[in-house]
Parts: sequence; structure tokens; C-alpha cells
Amino acid sequence: MPPKPSKSSPPTHKPTWKDNKGKPKQQPSTAERLRRFFTSLCAQIDGGHFSNAVKTCDKILRLDPTDADARQTKLFLLLQTEQYNAALNLIATDNTHAYEKAYSLYRLQRESEARNILESIKGERGENDRGIVHLEAQLARNSFLEGSYQEAFDLYNDLLDTAEADSEEHSDILTNLQASQRHLDFINTGFLHALDALPNSITSTLESAPPPSQQQSTAAVIASASALAGSSNERQSAIPVVKKVRKSRIPAGVIPGVTPPPDPERWLKKSERSTFGQGRRRRGAGGGGGATQGSATVESTIQAGGHSKSGGGKGKKKK
Repeated sequence: MPPKPSKSSPPTHKPTWKDNKGKPKQQPSTAERLRRFFTSLCAQIDGGHFSNAVKTCDKILRLDPTDADARQTKLFLLLQTEQYNAALNLIATDNTHAYEKAYSLYRLQRESEARNILESIKGERGENDRGIVHLEAQLARNSFLEGSYQEAFDLYNDLLDTAEADSEEHSDILTNLQASQRHLDFINTGFLHALDALPNSITSTLESAPPPSQQQSTAAVIASASALAGSSNERQSAIPVVKKVRKSRIPAGVIPGVTPPPDPERWLKKSERSTFGQGRRRRGAGGGGGATQGSATVESTIQAGGHSKSGGGKGKKKK
């Protein structure tokens, strides 16, 4: 009988990173990305990283521009970080944040606009709303109109009666109440006591004295100061500045201004220096001629001796 064919086992292949190398990475869904952003936003707010939290709110609003929670959180963060212009731009077309708009205008010192918005809010929320009363008292305290300090003082007294004793609001109200009380005391009696403390030579001439001269504006003072500073700088730049040599760099035995400076050609050979050959006594032409004559005399004597020797030799041969 022929042998039974054996069943071949399928080849086992373990997946590796090379198998998934060419596959595109799967992007998370929008809901998953929003969930991650909100998790990061909560952690950033708890840690006090408000600037990074604002950026996270922007990322959420790019994915979902209609997200009310992200919009409300960003508004809170902008007010917390005192970015009032950005807060106004965020709620420019939103009528549901009129109080935040009035508060931003108040912090930007646009009290008249803030007061107009506050009057419109009173009809909706009522005059007993604590936020409205707080903002109204702040506007009254910062106003220079007659009777504004008294109005702020009365409003803070009403708030103090209904505030909890151990709350942060209670301490804030007390601080503002004391400031309003000081202003009222100065307006009512403080300036009179200050006048009484002045000497008679001043108080007797107060009514007949001419009005004080108008003070120079701050811009003019700054301009004149900058002009004077510029002229003084020009004078200082015109004077040549003499640099002092550090004592640590002066060699031993050298006195600045007394010791002559070193030769700048001291690193060259003596034969290559510009002073080479100077100061030597020049020899005249006679000396050179004498040397020539001496050499000629020596040569003539040598020649004469040679002739005599040769002559003597010839004589010996003849003999």
C-alpha cells in the first residue's frame, strides 16, 4: 500500500514591526481627541497653568466651535489672567455674558460703558444681585463725582451685613469699606484739619494769592530730559577716553610714561632691522686703496721670488 500523505503543518510567522511599517497610523476620532483635551484642561487648571489651559481651550474650540464649556472656561481663564481685551473679543457677539463684559470694561477704565451695561443688567437680574452690587460699588468708588464715595460706602455696608464672617468676600468688603471711609473723612473734615495746621502766613494769603502756574506735562518733561541726556552723552563722547593700563599687566621695573617703550623690531634678526649699520665709523677710500696696494706688493714679491728661483735653477743646470 502506498504511504499515507502526511499533513504538512502551516508555517508559523510571528508578526514583527516590519509588517506594520508601511501601514498608516490610525488617527483617533474627534470624540477621543476632545476627551483627551478636556482631561489635560482639568489637570492644567488644577495645577494653575492658566496660559497653557487657554491654548488647550483653543484646540477644543477648533475641533468644536460650539462647545459651551470650553468657551466658558476660556472666558474664566482670560479674566483670571487679566487679558480683558481678549475677553471682550471672545464675547463681542455673545449677549449671555453681559456681566463679564461690564467687568472687563471696568478693568480697562471704561467706566461709562460699564455703567451703561450694568444698568441694563439690573432689569434682568434685579438690584439685589451681589455681583451687580459689587461692581456698582467699585464703579462708585473709582468715580470722582460728588457723592460717589458716600454711595460706595452705603453699598459696601449693605454687602457686609449679608456676607459670611469667615469668607474671602467679607475681608474684601472690609478693605473697600475702609478705603471709602477714609475718602469720606478727608472730604468732610480731613482737608479742614489740614488747613488749620498750615501757618498763618500761608492761610492769610490763600484767597488773594494768584492761581498756581500750570505744571508742565509729563510728555514735555520726558522730552526735555531726553534732550539733556542726549547733549550730555554727546559731550562725553567728544572727550577722548584714556584707557588705564592694568597694574597686573605691567612688567616688573617698568614705570608707565617714564620707561621707554620696547623696540618693535626686537623679534627680527639684527641684520634685518632698520637700525642695522647705523652708528658705525665709515672707512674712507684711502684705506681701501692701501689694502689694494698691499695686495699688489705681495703679488709682485711673489712673482719676483719665482723668477729668482727659476733663474737659479737654470744656472745650476748649465753647470
